[in-house]
Amino acid sequence: MLEIEDLACLKGDRLLFRGLALTLAAGELLRVAGPNGVGKTSLLRLVTGLALAEAGEVRWQGVAIGRDRDAFHRDLLYLGHASALNDLLTPLENLRFACAAAGDEVDEGTCMEALVRIGLADQLDLPARVLSQGQRRRVGLARLFLSSGRRLWVLDEPFTALDVRAVADLATTLSDHCRAGGMVMLTTHQDAPFAVEPRVLDIGAYAC
Repeated sequence: MLEIEDLACLKGDRLLFRGLALTLAAGELLRVAGPNGVGKTSLLRLVTGLALAEAGEVRWQGVAIGRDRDAFHRDLLYLGHASALNDLLTPLENLRFACAAAGDEVDEGTCMEALVRIGLADQLDLPARVLSQGQRRRVGLARLFLSSGRRLWVLDEPFTALDVRAVADLATTLSDHCRAGGMVMLTTHQDAPFAVEPRVLDIGAYAC
């Protein structure tokens, strides 16, 4: 279970939100909603430990994430809004490197299957620098097909630049993860055909 208690976020000299509290249990999908600039991405960074809260605490399985980061990160998959790719490597090479860096042992054939599934069958051997924004996004999203063992998925705008078919496939993947006992926390401005009904957190209710 993910628990957030009395969380406050300071960005520069501006307090974005305070008093935010929630729990996310196995099988739940949480959509973080609110207008641009209210702190949706900042909240995801706090939840993943990439930023420090001004106040409050984030706990995973009852333990503050800062007290046992290794255990928390073994259960976490975070995909930010930006595509973290090496432009000189192919999608296959980038995906294999990302999996290895995260400690996930995935063979080349399995990585290739994930990239084909996400719609990159014709780009497997191209350098990432020639890919479109949507194609670059898909390389990162292919990790979702390889990370079922990580219980908490935190995703920032995962549907950006995807076509209708890819959106539907990704929504199914996220729903399947929840139905298998995983948890998903995401931001998105798009409607998606989730099989699991999302809870909605309106972060604007905590804005300062």
